[in-house]
Amino acid sequence: MRKAFAVLLTLVVVIGGVPIATTAQQETASVSFDNQATGGTTVVVDSVTLPEGGFVTIHDASLSDGNVLGSVAGSSAYLEPGTHENVTVYLDDPVAESGTYVAMPHMDSDDDRVYSFVAENGEADGPYTADGEIVVDDAMVNASATVSMSDQPTTGDTVVVDRVELSQGGFVTIHDATVTEGAVFESIRGTSGYLEAGVHENVRVELDNPVSENTTLVPMAHMDTDGDQMYTFPESEGETDGPYVADGGAVVDTASVSVSDTASIDYSEQVTGGYSIVVESVYLPEGGFVTVHDGTVTEGAVFESIRGTSEYLEPGYYNSVRVTLDAPLNETTTVVPMAHMDTDGDEMYTFPESEGETDGPYTADGSAVIDSGNATVSASVDYTTKTSDGMTVVVDRVELSQGGFVTIHDASLLGGAVFDSVVGTSEYLEPGVHEDVAVTLDQPIRSSQTLVPMAHMDTDDDETYTFVEGEGDADGPYTADGGAVIDSAHTSVNAVVVASDQSGDGTTVTIDSVTLANGGFVTVHDASVTDGAVFESIRGTSEYLAPGTHENVEITLDAPLEESGTIVPMAHVDSDGDEMYTFDTSEGAADGPYVASTGAVLTTADYTVEGGEMTETTDEMTEEPTEEMTEAMTEESTDSGSSNSEAPGFGVVVAVLALLAVAFVAQRRR
Repeated sequence: MRKAFAVLLTLVVVIGGVPIATTAQQETASVSFDNQATGGTTVVVDSVTLPEGGFVTIHDASLSDGNVLGSVAGSSAYLEPGTHENVTVYLDDPVAESGTYVAMPHMDSDDDRVYSFVAENGEADGPYTADGEIVVDDAMVNASATVSMSDQPTTGDTVVVDRVELSQGGFVTIHDATVTEGAVFESIRGTSGYLEAGVHENVRVELDNPVSENTTLVPMAHMDTDGDQMYTFPESEGETDGPYVADGGAVVDTASVSVSDTASIDYSEQVTGGYSIVVESVYLPEGGFVTVHDGTVTEGAVFESIRGTSEYLEPGYYNSVRVTLDAPLNETTTVVPMAHMDTDGDEMYTFPESEGETDGPYTADGSAVIDSGNATVSASVDYTTKTSDGMTVVVDRVELSQGGFVTIHDASLLGGAVFDSVVGTSEYLEPGVHEDVAVTLDQPIRSSQTLVPMAHMDTDDDETYTFVEGEGDADGPYTADGGAVIDSAHTSVNAVVVASDQSGDGTTVTIDSVTLANGGFVTVHDASVTDGAVFESIRGTSEYLAPGTHENVEITLDAPLEESGTIVPMAHVDSDGDEMYTFDTSEGAADGPYVASTGAVLTTADYTVEGGEMTETTDEMTEEPTEEMTEAMTEESTDSGSSNSEAPGFGVVVAVLALLAVAFVAQRRR
């Protein structure tokens, strides 16, 4: 099904005297978006045609109320010109309740491969049109769940569900196949602990009713309908904590499990910084360890070949077991992961020091249970989907064989912009493993986008990153298999606050710029917020700011600054949609801060009160929010709301709104 909103605007709109083209293309843009269920974080657009490349953007139903910018729930990565099918779109505002959503193809009018429609106040990356109409399709999106479980061996007591995504939190329950015959309660074998809304991987479920033979199991996503975080579906006879549903049925998967007393191990060739090896899966029927040997084990070097051993693993099946090596690998080599028992039951690996008397390998058909393959020594980078404050990006894990840096590239890298795509680089990192590496960006990023962390060497040994200024002559990327060592993931940016050091009489503060995806406020806190004074630290708040970017926002302080010190401007959501800041009066129940993966979205700046004295707290503040600050603020945070208000430079939004209002009315009458 393809629909297009009736349009009543000219094909060129003028914003601040600058013409913004929305002309129809030679080819016709189109989009198809079918009704679907989601676990909350993604939706799938069935098909989208972009004659000149661009994005497919998901708007929520507030679009029909005129909330053109604030209705943006998420946008795809850049899509090349042509037709794309089954496009997964990560949502910056996860779906918590079922409702109508709108898929809309957008141009990449500034050719930077980053969707900046909201951050640029509608002045860039506007919607495609065809035959004088904005191209859209809408669909009912059901807030539900997804669950997946692979076939696996089991001791009978536990199983592992690969992935569960829950839109509102709940549980994953393991049923046996009799559930398909109507044994709703009798089929229950076990249930996980309570799982928060979001994505959960490798969820281990203890079976209250163990399985004793090879069988089919049915993992099922269940809600927490009574909100007590306790699974009461069977005892309530189905009155509470029933299953998530999609397409008229419960959200389930099926998996074959085999009850086995034979260990197994699976290893895939990989690139590593040399300090660890990841074993894809292992099954230890009586518990034990995964030991990584080098290739000399095949030549009889039983003990000398040991490179590292995992922590003790309880009996059962495991995915993605990372083994830290005792001594790093210095060159590409063959590694031999081996399943070892815990023969003395002390949960300590003593195979080498006992000279093989204890904790020997599992065997099958008279041979040790092993797998083998190459480990290419270079570097590795792990980066997962997260939310950034626009000023910093946190890379989950970096492993470097010879030291260097992790550089953040934006999506223009994929278009060939090797140097211009660099948006930030870490400090020098010694050889080894580095976790949660915070990278301060050279310039704020104001839009959600795909980011590409890349491992870079320090080729000139000066511990200074000079790849860009040297035009690639130094500090190039680590490589493996003919390509740079990278990872990539969608990064949500819902709010950004930028404030410079400033001086004045203490009655006003100027915020250089603030970008708010859903509208809201900027609140100025003093440094006592770091001591937990969440409400008492509030000095003043801006007027309501519509979704988009606002520059030079002047805030009159309700409690003027009397001494020089550090101020903490913070982005707040208008969660109740009344365009009135009530965070303090509601004691945090409304209008809480925007939150990134690192905590509340904020910045810090020095404020000099003319003629005043410097407070002691100034030197204690840093450009990065402290743990105390983010914990204090995020405890008071609430979910993002959306509201509509016109802001400077939003002429294109008003024009688009005029088009969309008529179309929604027309569609609802069909």
